[in-house]
Amino acid sequence: MTLTSPPQIPPAPDDDPAVRRDAGEKVTGTARYAAEHTPPGCVHAVPVPATVARGRVTALHADEILRRPGVHAVLGHTNAPRLGEAEDPTLALLQTDRVPHRGWYVALVVADTPENARAAAEDLRIEYTAEEHDPGPLAGHPGLYTPEEANGGHPALRERGDFDTAFAASAVQVDATYTMTAQHNHPMEPHAATAWWEDGALTVHDSSQGATKVRDVLARLFQVSRDRVTVTSAYVGGGFGSKGTPRPQVVLASMAALHLGRPVKLALPRRELAAVVGHRAPTVQRVRIGANADGVIDALAHEIVTQTSTVKEFVEQAAVPARTMYTSPHSRTSHRVVALDVPTPSWMRAPGEASGMYALEAAMDELAVATGIDPVELRLRNEPDDEPDSGRPFSSRGLTECLREGARLFGWEGRDPRPGARRAGDLLTGTGVAASTYPYLLSPSSAAAHAAPDGSHLVRIAATDIGTGARTVLARIAAEALDVPIASVRVELGSSALPTASLAGGSSGTSSWGWAAHKACTALAAMVRAHSGPLPPEGLTARADTVEEAGRESPYARHAFGAQFAEVDVDTVTGEVRVRRLLGVFAAGRVLSRHTARSQFIGGMTMGIGMALTESSTLDPAFGDFAERDLASYHVPVCADVPTLEAHWLDEEDPHLNPMGSKGIGEIGIVGTAAAIANAVHHAVGVRLRDLPLTPDRILPHLRV
Repeated sequence: MTLTSPPQIPPAPDDDPAVRRDAGEKVTGTARYAAEHTPPGCVHAVPVPATVARGRVTALHADEILRRPGVHAVLGHTNAPRLGEAEDPTLALLQTDRVPHRGWYVALVVADTPENARAAAEDLRIEYTAEEHDPGPLAGHPGLYTPEEANGGHPALRERGDFDTAFAASAVQVDATYTMTAQHNHPMEPHAATAWWEDGALTVHDSSQGATKVRDVLARLFQVSRDRVTVTSAYVGGGFGSKGTPRPQVVLASMAALHLGRPVKLALPRRELAAVVGHRAPTVQRVRIGANADGVIDALAHEIVTQTSTVKEFVEQAAVPARTMYTSPHSRTSHRVVALDVPTPSWMRAPGEASGMYALEAAMDELAVATGIDPVELRLRNEPDDEPDSGRPFSSRGLTECLREGARLFGWEGRDPRPGARRAGDLLTGTGVAASTYPYLLSPSSAAAHAAPDGSHLVRIAATDIGTGARTVLARIAAEALDVPIASVRVELGSSALPTASLAGGSSGTSSWGWAAHKACTALAAMVRAHSGPLPPEGLTARADTVEEAGRESPYARHAFGAQFAEVDVDTVTGEVRVRRLLGVFAAGRVLSRHTARSQFIGGMTMGIGMALTESSTLDPAFGDFAERDLASYHVPVCADVPTLEAHWLDEEDPHLNPMGSKGIGEIGIVGTAAAIANAVHHAVGVRLRDLPLTPDRILPHLRV
């Protein structure tokens, strides 16, 4: 493997860095998002969130609101359209009088303008019978239980060997508990939908990460066939998991449109997102590592406590990465959860891995300190030959190379391991490292490829580009499979009317969609070669799906890996932490577009900065909802928060993935970043802080001026 760095490698002739397929549309405003479609006769809807933490709606005074000019409807549980069975209970909206948590939508107001709808929604009087609610805390809660599975179908509990005996006999022991508050996705584009019915058919523009999934859910809820529902998600302004499954806006807009018989537009206010579109669940994580004097791990336990809601069970799979990362003959990884009267958690960028690897990699740093072994060297000493949990060989595992190259590029050699050794005035400087991993995921998808007589080509697939550059990458895959210039390839995506595709999530988009496109284009290329003479006026079309390939169980453990290095300054007067530089090196298979890949890596690392230092959400025990509900109180990092941010990757060849040799890159950037920063803070100040985020109020009491 060799190291690839974007500034050092000139672009291929057909991969001009200035050309991103959707760049022109986005900068000129011709790219239309869900809330920017306004069919004739369109009206505007605003949902009304519950103001009690738990209880029942006893009266909804719609008559007062309906008398206002411009108000068309007020929907509640007594008059809203009846929905079919919801696989996701968070979408069973306005169906009963139950209020499971504060912020749950209990009514919907529709008016002629957004302003009139908002004013009417704010003035709508609703009476409740309030009930006692349980907001936690989750640690030590008597309702904790072990679920059958954590997210992703992972067993909640896995044990190998005899952890208790091996840990007790270990020469060096680490036993630490790490906590994280809830975190929120906060994409730039609001969760919005524009919907209308015509002749019993539903058309929706929705801000989602998967038009096919939204179509299927709406068809079931409204009890119509899938061919009567068309969902378009052509341009999406970020999601980070919060748009990975259908959310309330698309259901409510469709309900109102059905009720009124006219188009309805709905955009959820940012202040309400924390309660209704999911969040990264808070966790309490206990990590125990037993090793010999040389730092080789013999016993490893990672035990997670987290929370879900009474509406739906969602279990953050934070202990799962410990089943992959390091040598551990004796292991215990477990998840326990408690259902509280709080909003339902859901997917957020690198679910499970982001939170779980923070605790594991911080514990590895504690082990490095306890043994006196360099943190990079410690990780190298614990490289497994096969995946510890499954026993399967790795299809490829570039972690060793990532650590070594990262250390070289970062200038790790010669680092003084003593905490607090670097000081300039009021500033203490430290450096830290952490490893990262994310699984290779593949979902069945289908695609169609067309060759026209004029030499142009069209690839059609219902993929959704959430800002990651899917149009650009799919065009590259198609051009290679067809052996034609990339300029001749056009990609059409973002509509459920196109060949079905998996959602944009789990870093699986390029692998899943790309394989389907590659297969269709390979078949088309064979058709063109077999055709004699000019192509017919209608051209040639090939279709393909990857149902068989995606359903095939691999004999290999397939993961992307990486290593992040951070340097921080800690101000001994204010307690403020500043990231001076952050570097990541990744092994993620073949990178198909250097420019979009770099954007994904540094975007993930930037989110990791927020996870480590600024992003915190407090659950108000009196009301059962989150106190930080906007970008003024929920602080995300900006460009000024890191002067130097570098992403590099290995030219990794893995023949056991897909025809492109690609792994996912959208999420691995965030995974190790928080731990690298937290480890750097420890190196700077000499105090181990285990509760994220590392805000000044948490750091100041431990500083020695």
